[in-house]
Amino acid sequence: MEGLNALAGFGVGLLVGLTGVGGGALMTPILVLLFGHAPSVAIGTDLWFAALTKSAGSVLHHGRGTVDWQVLKRLWLGSLPAALLTLLWLHLSGFDKLHHSGLLAALGGVLLLTALAMMFKNRIHTFGQGLRTETPESFKRAQPALTVAAGAVLGFLVTLTSIGAGALGAVMLVYLYPRRLTPARLVGTDILHAVPLTVVAGSGHLLLGNVDLSLLGGLLLGSIPGVLLGAHFSTRAPDGLLRPLIAAVLVLVAGKMLLG
Repeated sequence: MEGLNALAGFGVGLLVGLTGVGGGALMTPILVLLFGHAPSVAIGTDLWFAALTKSAGSVLHHGRGTVDWQVLKRLWLGSLPAALLTLLWLHLSGFDKLHHSGLLAALGGVLLLTALAMMFKNRIHTFGQGLRTETPESFKRAQPALTVAAGAVLGFLVTLTSIGAGALGAVMLVYLYPRRLTPARLVGTDILHAVPLTVVAGSGHLLLGNVDLSLLGGLLLGSIPGVLLGAHFSTRAPDGLLRPLIAAVLVLVAGKMLLG
């Protein structure tokens, strides 16, 4: 199992480094459907897996200057408070422990939303470019508040399901900043945004007893070299091929979870 954990970690880490997406969206279903872990444990463990894996990738992106700090601060302003509020709700309601079928449904729903976002990313980008061109002043005035709101949505979804920081975050950003963020800066900003968010959410899940440290160690053995390798080649990744493939897999996995 340790070898399988490391192999799974390497594969997911590689995709995270290349595209900025695929962490929670692939790892959590792997832990639930293939390795048989409870949804709450898979979510809590994956949050720390994402935090440590993306920390390694973010170091390379920061060194290359592919991080937009102003956009990042706006996202954190929404996502971190939302994560804390979601953790408080989980603690008071016991939802993560008492409603496994509800968690599976939430995972399936967010996976499906993630797949759709990946499929229509280019169209959403084009739509954002059109608005930016036609109404530039009003579009720019709305950017700060909309970015904070996008961060809040991501904070809730990531804390509840461990999914969304990568793919959904990237799609939100290409809509909100269609000209400002180059592909490399989009990946770097998206990855670094997830680091403190998953640390906060993962710390809460650790206190709730939802983190398997032994499992986490095995996953990280593979993910750290995987994400470093992916980040190194991120500017040359065949994004047009990888994203549709990941999206197709996510649709199948979402259907499995939604249908039980």
